[in-house]
Amino acid sequence: MDEHTRTQLEAAAFRRLVEHLRERNDVQNIALMELAGFCRNCLSRWYREAAEARGVAMADEEARATIYGMPYAEWKAKHQK
Repeated sequence: MDEHTRTQLEAAAFRRLVEHLRERNDVQNIALMELAGFCRNCLSRWYREAAEARGVAMADEEARATIYGMPYAEWKAKHQK
């Protein structure tokens, strides 16, 4: 498999993971952290770090909105128990 195809597949898998986490808003971050060792906030931090490594400035809130599909404060108000 060539590098471009691998990157496309990884990007598609990442988008599907984010979509799945948005759909499963009943699953709390603490449960994800306990079971998987990462949560939505970790994923948003990794996203921001990847952007910054490529010279793209990104605030934590922007990265979180990318992962949560809405501002983090709004997600917390709607879904966090």
